[in-house]
Amino acid sequence: MGDFGFYLREGVYHITDWKGYDHIMFVMALCLPYLLKDWRRVLILITAFTLGHTITLALSVFNKIIVPTHWIEFLIPVTILITALENLMSNNTDKRHTNWRYISALAFGLIHGMGFSNYLRSLLGRSENIFTQLLAFNIGLEAGQVLIVITALLISFLFVQVLNTQRREWTVFMSGGIFALALIMAIERTPF
Repeated sequence: MGDFGFYLREGVYHITDWKGYDHIMFVMALCLPYLLKDWRRVLILITAFTLGHTITLALSVFNKIIVPTHWIEFLIPVTILITALENLMSNNTDKRHTNWRYISALAFGLIHGMGFSNYLRSLLGRSENIFTQLLAFNIGLEAGQVLIVITALLISFLFVQVLNTQRREWTVFMSGGIFALALIMAIERTPF
């Protein structure tokens, strides 16, 4: 379990590390409109995101797709901006909106997977057999992502259910803050 455990821990660490708060902000923004009772919808959303980043993580690590790092580092906060803006502009009750959210989570997962791949590629070095390490890292990412989702849903529960904050006000307040931080990140990372 040596190598597997190492890459599993690295996956958890990579997504939960406060230095890489952009991934945390994205998952938080994705979950903000939902409460604990919406766990099935959140599960589908996170699964779509996972599918997207798993595809590009594997393709990037195996050098099947190569996108310049400065573009990925710029596009990650752009995905956060779009997700936060979507939270600000919609009420999440329309079925078309829910379907759009699943599609956007999948698409944005593709971008985030390329961001994860740079880190994983630097860990792997010139390793020949990387399937096990890739699997362990991806499982670790998912475990860390589940921790973020649970935290986001519990914080929302606290404010909306316990402290009686209006659900829409909570979503707008938090999405506005995330939008502002992501805008600063996008400006700082502009590749042109």
